[in-house]
Amino acid sequence: LGIIYLIFGLTYMLYGTFIVTTMVDDFGFSEVRAGQLWSWVGVFALFSGVLFGSVSDRIGRRNGMVLVYGLFTCAYLLAGLGGVLGAWAIWLSVIFYGSVLFAVPTIMAAAVAEYLGLERAASGFSTLTLFFAAGQIIGPGSAGLLAELTRTFVPSYLVSAGLTAVAILLTIRLKAPQTHSES
Repeated sequence: LGIIYLIFGLTYMLYGTFIVTTMVDDFGFSEVRAGQLWSWVGVFALFSGVLFGSVSDRIGRRNGMVLVYGLFTCAYLLAGLGGVLGAWAIWLSVIFYGSVLFAVPTIMAAAVAEYLGLERAASGFSTLTLFFAAGQIIGPGSAGLLAELTRTFVPSYLVSAGLTAVAILLTIRLKAPQTHSES
């Protein structure tokens, strides 16, 4: 779970930090237009945690995380390939990203409770948050270094897509949680 959460911290922070710059520098959006498009992330994100938390209640944490990471993968691929696909790819990327933005923490909190039981869930989630925080530090810094070399953030989005695909594979391989009796 820690590596899966690290990947979320790394990739979501990278995208959130650099997508507006990408819209302006690589796609020729005005700063106003890029900012307006970015504001839609907030609109979609308002419902992401509740929506995908509910979905994961119905289909299971593993399947919920696979779905969410699949949408993140699509968002990052569309941002990385947008120069080839056109501006519509950035719009769709923003919709996918915003739609799942707060889903991973919601599902992860529920998964930790299922894996560790309610008594140990808070300490388990705090430990996982260290992985998430490490990702938030590593992601933007690494993307900045890569952009220095390539003059674009496109490779970083493609790496993010690859990493979220790895998160899907790791999630699929998670063992089912054992039942915990609560006192």
